[in-house]
Amino acid sequence: MKSKAEPYTSKEEMVLEESESPLNSNVTAFALKAKVIYPINQKFRPLADGSSNPSLHENPKQSVLPNQVMETSTSGSLGSLSQGDKEDCSSSTTIHSTTSDDRFQARAFLKVISFPEVLTCESFDVKLCLCSVILKDLMLLDTELRKEKHVMFMKVLKIYLTDFCHKKKITDDLFKKILLIQENDFEELQKQLDSRLQNTEMSGAHNSEYQTLEDLERKEREYSEHIIDNMEAFWKQTDKAQQAFLDQSKCSSAKATKIMMDLTEKMIAVESLLSESQDLQAMDIQERLFNWELMVKMIDSLKSYIPEECKYKLNIVSNSLDHLTVKNNLSVRQKEELLTDLHKAFWEQLAHFSNECIQQSKDLILKRLECRAKKREEFKHRQKTEQGSLLSKTFHIKDVHDFLKAYHELLEKHRQAQWELEEEDDCESTEAVADLYKELYSKASNALAELVTELFLQTLPVVTGLSVRECELLKEEWQGELVPQLEKWEADRQRRWKLFQEQLLQEKELWIKEYALSAVMQKHLSEKQEKIIQAVVSRLGCLSDESVNYILQKHRLLLCSVLTRLALRRVGMAALARMRMSRKKSLLQELREQHTLQKGSSPCQDEDQWQLQKAVESHILEEEEKLEEETQQTHLEFHQQLVTEIQEALQFLQQHMEQVIGRTLLQHAQREAGKKNSDDGQDFKERLVEAAVESVYGTSNNINRLVQNYYQQLGKITEDYETKKLQQLKSLQAERGERNRLRKKQENELALKEKQTKGLLNISSTVHQRMVLQQKKVLAQFELQQHIRLESLKQKLLGLHHLETELENQLKEAEQDFMSELAALARVPVSVKKKPSKRSKPAGEKTKRKTFQSPESEDKDNSHENIQEPPGLTSGLCRERLQSPHEGETEPRENSKMLKKRGNR
Repeated sequence: MKSKAEPYTSKEEMVLEESESPLNSNVTAFALKAKVIYPINQKFRPLADGSSNPSLHENPKQSVLPNQVMETSTSGSLGSLSQGDKEDCSSSTTIHSTTSDDRFQARAFLKVISFPEVLTCESFDVKLCLCSVILKDLMLLDTELRKEKHVMFMKVLKIYLTDFCHKKKITDDLFKKILLIQENDFEELQKQLDSRLQNTEMSGAHNSEYQTLEDLERKEREYSEHIIDNMEAFWKQTDKAQQAFLDQSKCSSAKATKIMMDLTEKMIAVESLLSESQDLQAMDIQERLFNWELMVKMIDSLKSYIPEECKYKLNIVSNSLDHLTVKNNLSVRQKEELLTDLHKAFWEQLAHFSNECIQQSKDLILKRLECRAKKREEFKHRQKTEQGSLLSKTFHIKDVHDFLKAYHELLEKHRQAQWELEEEDDCESTEAVADLYKELYSKASNALAELVTELFLQTLPVVTGLSVRECELLKEEWQGELVPQLEKWEADRQRRWKLFQEQLLQEKELWIKEYALSAVMQKHLSEKQEKIIQAVVSRLGCLSDESVNYILQKHRLLLCSVLTRLALRRVGMAALARMRMSRKKSLLQELREQHTLQKGSSPCQDEDQWQLQKAVESHILEEEEKLEEETQQTHLEFHQQLVTEIQEALQFLQQHMEQVIGRTLLQHAQREAGKKNSDDGQDFKERLVEAAVESVYGTSNNINRLVQNYYQQLGKITEDYETKKLQQLKSLQAERGERNRLRKKQENELALKEKQTKGLLNISSTVHQRMVLQQKKVLAQFELQQHIRLESLKQKLLGLHHLETELENQLKEAEQDFMSELAALARVPVSVKKKPSKRSKPAGEKTKRKTFQSPESEDKDNSHENIQEPPGLTSGLCRERLQSPHEGETEPRENSKMLKKRGNR
């Protein structure tokens, strides 16, 4: 107890005071908590600053402001433990409370925008303020990178427009019009985002100078939602800009696809540059946070240095006066009056000096912030000039990568210069504030030295009757006793600093693990999404390699953008989690420091002290376990929130890719339709009909018989097709049934094996492991069923495709035969190139005309779903072979009538 509270009171005085006052236990408790040593029989004593005299008849409690949380004093807890009050250890030092957590969430702390402002904050708010500055830095970084991406896209688009303008594919007016429209659209997009962010910032802001952790978490969540929405709108706008550019240029489909792939490739390069830059700067921001904590800890150490050292000096003065009281040179009342006057005089002077120092610190920080703002504005002006100079240069398409690299390096150089400027200003501000507190320490030490000198050399000779020489010896004794006490206190300070550095190192290691875990999660997410888009593209099976590459590139671009945003969001969530747990971590760290210092101050312990130390260590371990559990719970809560935001972002990605794939399929269908229209021999058919009409050799009966034979041949071909298709479907259904039977048999065997090993599994596995195994089992069954179903559909499509190819070849052969016979009947001197009859492709090869089909293939598609062919198929196919695929039903009949009239005539 002496090592903790240091009540320098002799045994004789303790006996005397026990007979004089019945409140000794209360007085001792108050003296221990007040950390100021007085004679223990005094009922009313001044506080540390000499401002009031609380009564010891009541239990003094510190008043709590509405926006503050009642803190538990760990030093008081250790004090009660040191007195053997083990029953109260769990309640007095418990730092985990749901009510306290809720109140901490709603506790208001100062709203700061830069580190120097934190130097003037209360020590309890320091971690909250530092993390809030980190969040602002992350938001500023996100804004700068987003603006850089927008500028790069507009510059790349301008380069392509300029190239088309030089090649006379678009006019100068059209070039300016397209560029102006896109610039206005992007400006409007930015205005909408700024408006939404401003509304988020203003919501819930009852006091512009203070903020709560709850409000900060809500704003960060809403900010992330707005950024995801803006990112979605940006990519939609880029697609719109590209499509408008291609439509106006009226280039070919192949050229348009190539240009879009080039633009997508350039934007992928932009996203890669920005993602790498964001990761590096986010790490720098985290490292800056640890440096800030070191500087703040140094200032806090200087702040605590003054009162703690003065407390040691005053305690030794009290000890010296106690010796004079024991020798009867000084009465108890005289000693109390001398100590009261000394404390009051010193603490009043210290309060005055402290107020001056605090005000000087605030004025100093304010001036430095104004100077920083001016430097930043000058710096931004120079940066804007350099950026404008680079953007005004002319670049060709082949120089796009060089421009992207040069522009990004320029902005990186500007950001690094701004970063170094702020770091230098932070260090200078910290040193300036430290100099002020060193000056305060010097003033306080001189003031206390003067008061002590006046006490020993002027007051004591008058009050005690001792000679001046004897009083000088008392002062020398005071100085001699002060040296070992200050050395012990300095050693304690060094141990505290070492413990703080160890804690900071542990937090840094934890942050590195979280960063690695985030990288693994992003890699897993990227690989999973790549597999999904690869599976989607492979199932389409009708697109060209260029179209497939464009879809994969577009997906890679959007996925990179989403992952970059979510990576920054994860860093922000880590800062929020740290803020939420800062109070409990600080209290636990304080508890560890007190225990370590107390353990080091008394190496030789008796049985009671040893038991007491064990109880404290056990309690600290219990609090550490609770803190670890709550930390994991907090991280899990933020992780679930991050997963929700990932799902929303991936939903945007899926919707956007659906539109991209839809447009690609449409363009592919249009190209295939154009090819078919150009290859269907429509000119030859028209010439044959005209020649047959003009020929005098074709009679009505011959023409009718020829058409009737052609219809019969078509009917036979389609009937054979229906028969083969029905047989094919029955065969596939039988194979599927057999596979299902084998699968069920295997599942039954596996279930039997699991039933046999169930007892062993229940014994050797935990509940969580069994749940994971069951989950894997269900997922494996689902994937197996899906694979079997997809394989069945694939075989069905391959078989039907083979039948379709055979049907198409037979129809084309019949058409060629009909046209040849018609030409021969009418004796038309037109040579018909007969196509080979065996043109069937291998069963595994897929046609590339499956997306956009002619009416005959539409009829064939309908036959895939319905076993019976719809009526009119034969006549429809005949009409299509006689005339154009897009002509009506009456045209073949009109041609027949024309041939009949010609024959009769």
